[in-house]
Amino acid sequence: MKNAISWFEIPVINYERAKQFYTTVIAKKIIDHHMPEQNVKYGMFPYDTDNNGVGGGLIEAEGQEPTTNGPTLYLNGGDDLSVPLSRVETAGGKIIMPKTDIGENGFMAQFIDTEGNRIALHSFM
Repeated sequence: MKNAISWFEIPVINYERAKQFYTTVIAKKIIDHHMPEQNVKYGMFPYDTDNNGVGGGLIEAEGQEPTTNGPTLYLNGGDDLSVPLSRVETAGGKIIMPKTDIGENGFMAQFIDTEGNRIALHSFM
């Protein structure tokens, strides 16, 4: 079965700051894949390439603008999104929706990252 999403990119103003923020919040390493010939700083989130996993990255490039008004991107909050959510503010972000029960679909929360993007977390606990 194909996923509805195949790839995502989170636009950033300051790649290193954003990389540190997301590394802290999700407790996973962002892998650099810069494209200097295009003046692009890029980092990939870890994902499962063997099982049609959805991947994505951080991108600092001309024309890439952070926003709170675009589509809502949900990052995997792990077993309990309370854990990564507890790291958002100490990493420089702002929680705008606390952990919220969404019934049989689990839990969600939203935050503003260090770059000004509205991002969400999802988990089943």
